[in-house]
Amino acid sequence: MEYSIKHLFHINTSLSKVYEAISTIEGLSNWWTIQTKGNTALNETIQFDFGGTKGPTMKVIKLEPAKEIVWQCIASPHGWKDHIYTFSLDKNEGKTRVQFSHSGWKESNDFYAHCNFTWGRYLESLRQYCETGRGAASGSE
Repeated sequence: MEYSIKHLFHINTSLSKVYEAISTIEGLSNWWTIQTKGNTALNETIQFDFGGTKGPTMKVIKLEPAKEIVWQCIASPHGWKDHIYTFSLDKNEGKTRVQFSHSGWKESNDFYAHCNFTWGRYLESLRQYCETGRGAASGSE
């Protein structure tokens, strides 16, 4: 059995603004971690680090402007290798609906629960960044 973390929420801004926040180094640095580097183009890699902690390396495996972004983790000190991260975007009731999933979990354990909670925090940071211009990325405090 495989488990997935899933979140569904709305952002009161345009599809293109949310897409840019997820598909550019500048955008990602404003809501996930200020230590984001790499290339967000298709088949390129992005490195996410958190303070003194090395984070995941993601390969961009799908980019559909203003619609969907998919990453595959290709290296991780946390056991996320081969996990898939999907951000699906569409318009819903005048807002941008974000459907997020982090799939590839082999068990629903304490670390899974911790990551689920943490993703919720960072996805709220994404919403704040898109709506107000100020997110709560790791390292920005």
